[in-house]
Amino acid sequence: MAFIRPAAGSVRWMPEPGAGRQRRLAEELEEAGLVVDGSDDFRSLLLEEIDHALRPPVHERRVVSSGAILQPHTDPATWEAGTQLTITRSPADQHRLPAARLFADGLSSWLLRRTDDVNEWMVFDRPAGSERDLVVLASVFDATIVQRHPAGAVRVAGSFGILRWQGFSWHYEPPVHTWIDAVAATSAHGDSGVIEDLLKFAIHDLGSLRIGALLIFRPNGAPGPVVEELLPTPPPLRIRRATHLAPLRHALAQIDGAAVFDGDGVLRQLGVRLVPSDAAEQAVDALRGTRHTSARRYSHDDPLATVIAVSDDGPVSVFRDGEVLVNSHAD
Repeated sequence: MAFIRPAAGSVRWMPEPGAGRQRRLAEELEEAGLVVDGSDDFRSLLLEEIDHALRPPVHERRVVSSGAILQPHTDPATWEAGTQLTITRSPADQHRLPAARLFADGLSSWLLRRTDDVNEWMVFDRPAGSERDLVVLASVFDATIVQRHPAGAVRVAGSFGILRWQGFSWHYEPPVHTWIDAVAATSAHGDSGVIEDLLKFAIHDLGSLRIGALLIFRPNGAPGPVVEELLPTPPPLRIRRATHLAPLRHALAQIDGAAVFDGDGVLRQLGVRLVPSDAAEQAVDALRGTRHTSARRYSHDDPLATVIAVSDDGPVSVFRDGEVLVNSHAD
């Protein structure tokens, strides 16, 4: 057992993850869609960090956040440019692991761990702890990221995509680039870059926060199906402009109805109620709840449009011409 003294007068015993617990955790991750590759040393390192994130220390009823960047493979000289962060690094390999973890909050400060125990502390000039940030960090560092967010979410990010712990099971979201071949079929369906950014927003900004939403991308300016506009014309927020995503996410968290984007990825309508045609109601079966059924039937009536439905429990589905192109639901 590891003996940890988090504060004077209080003692916390934390059992190190044994082989049996690591094996069960690896099985859970594999069932969710992640096979832990790499050397045995890296496998143990990753499982140890995930176990720590799932079973964190508690001090005065406060559950602490944490963040670890595991086994980066890229040149450190590229990290600041790639992440657009100012990064301060200092060695942590002379400190025992419990002490080193005290300073890694998984937002602005991180523990970088390697299998050779040459570990570091890293401090960013701003917080970088959203799911979108984790995807960027994992890509730039070519590393695996394990985070326990202050809000309680546990995430694992890497080249494989994102795994989220949902309190009783893992949810897996594959990398967005693996969706593109299925979604961006021809030029008639619009700019694949806009579609990719809509998918990133749906998965990492909405799904990660369990914000249910409908996003409709209409690649041309031709009149679309009849809809009911319930809100005034919104500001022209752009899905490809990072500074526009926070207000868009904030608005979607407060309304029902769909958000409609034009061929350039500019928001044109918000809070739209979709009204399916009689033909769509007869030809397209219901799917899951109202949101998914509305999305699927709308896509039948507007066959060039790409319709993205985000469930309020996280998974994302993409529809076109009445069909499901791809989804991350467990079934």
